[in-house]
Amino acid sequence: MNSGPTVFAQILAGIDPKEVARCAEKFPLPRQSRGLSVFDHFAAMVFAQLTNRRSLRDIEACLRTRGYRMGIRGLVTRTNLAYANENRDWQVFSEVAAVLMRRARRHYADTDHQLGLEADLFALDATLIELSLTLFPWAKWQREQASVKLNVLLDLRGDIPAFASLHEGNRHEVASLDDIPMYPGSYYTIDRGYVDFMRLHRMHRAGVFFVTRLKAGIRYYVAASRRVDETAGLRCDQTIRLNSAKGPRDYPENLRRVSYVDPESGDFLVFLTNTFTLDAILIAEIYRKRWGIELFWRWIKQHLRLRGFFDHTFNGVRVQVWTALCAYLLVAIAKKSRHIDASLYEILQIVSVSPFEQTPSEQLLMKDKTRRFNSVPNNQLTFNYL
Repeated sequence: MNSGPTVFAQILAGIDPKEVARCAEKFPLPRQSRGLSVFDHFAAMVFAQLTNRRSLRDIEACLRTRGYRMGIRGLVTRTNLAYANENRDWQVFSEVAAVLMRRARRHYADTDHQLGLEADLFALDATLIELSLTLFPWAKWQREQASVKLNVLLDLRGDIPAFASLHEGNRHEVASLDDIPMYPGSYYTIDRGYVDFMRLHRMHRAGVFFVTRLKAGIRYYVAASRRVDETAGLRCDQTIRLNSAKGPRDYPENLRRVSYVDPESGDFLVFLTNTFTLDAILIAEIYRKRWGIELFWRWIKQHLRLRGFFDHTFNGVRVQVWTALCAYLLVAIAKKSRHIDASLYEILQIVSVSPFEQTPSEQLLMKDKTRRFNSVPNNQLTFNYL
């Protein structure tokens, strides 16, 4: 009989309980829970994410007798989970997510750079997580809508989040430029909703290269123009300077404007960047890589629990969103650390149906290599019918 750790425990091995406890020490509970430690709370919420549990009753039923085999030492009940979701500070789980982001990026550090660049390439974007205004009145966004907004800076080497923040839905995306880390020499591809020239100039001074789209109505003049290969879809490659009332003050440096026609869709796109050393066609390819974060949003919304919430409070919603991000990172870490060839989707599907199995995850996810044999072995006697 196999007495090894369960599949879920192998995924959870991406972080040590002591690390979770150290994160919790920064944000202590008003009253310590005797039956459910911070790691047990974290493990139960990650279990709910990976196995698509629908309610606290569902979580309790699954972990009541088998929680110990999953690495959970406390008593997982609806009451304990409800109290922890409502009162344990959500910032504990954002700190845990930050630890997992750093660890996951180290695991994927040997992955080749995108597009042959000698620096990291990041994509920045935000997604709305829609809520019911009746159940979540504190999250009012528009007239009859409620939501929270998740901002992520995605490292496109392995699709690993390098930074994330969660705010109310009415907070503008551009404000997240004040929060994101700046890695000098790296490339950031961002949507035109983030175009704020004062903040973009701050990125420029930090040594960061950005590629975005130029908004309509921006006033500028062309200081220089370069030849382009129109057969590749390029239309112009220009050096520009802003000449609006606030433009020269917010961004007093030169900018590069590249226009491009997508040969597949026929869309006419105008890019804005602060790098002058790359080929113009590479600027278009960098922006095309921004699609990676759209696929990331689709993945976590389809496969993790980000629609039905276990708690309707401000704190409970944030706990669930952050643990969803932690679940994604734990699966990504397990894929690299255990040398699993399967995709994140395949790993998640196996974990969701066999979390209690005590089989090495890399063995469980190994693709069978079968060979065809003759239906009748060579050493078997045969009858000759007359």
